[in-house]
Amino acid sequence: MKLAYTIIYVPDVPASLRFFESAFGFKRKFLHESETYGELDTGETTLSFAQHELAAGNLPDGHVRADESAKPLGMEIGLVTGDVAAAHAKALAHGAAELSPPKTKPWGQTVSYVRAPDGALIELCSPVSA
Repeated sequence: MKLAYTIIYVPDVPASLRFFESAFGFKRKFLHESETYGELDTGETTLSFAQHELAAGNLPDGHVRADESAKPLGMEIGLVTGDVAAAHAKALAHGAAELSPPKTKPWGQTVSYVRAPDGALIELCSPVSA
């Protein structure tokens, strides 16, 4: 078993792809011609986006829309970088909302939190030293 992909349900797939491309430098892997599903190449695990309407077909009892929730959902996307402060500033410049500025944790890791325009919670962090 291995983690193959994560799908974030969003109102506008192309807009989410553009944000993650411009804010974090990911490359677009795929965008369906309907623009209801797209993927980014983030390394070994694919980060995917699908329109809320696609979720409705898979989840008949509904789902919580991150873009409509006042608080972030209880899950996050963790992105590792060598310069958390620069990545944080770039994300804000491309439309992310700041939730927590970069802070050094007691174990030495630097961590910050932003929220993407589509509502996704993103942790920006330095590598963990073993």
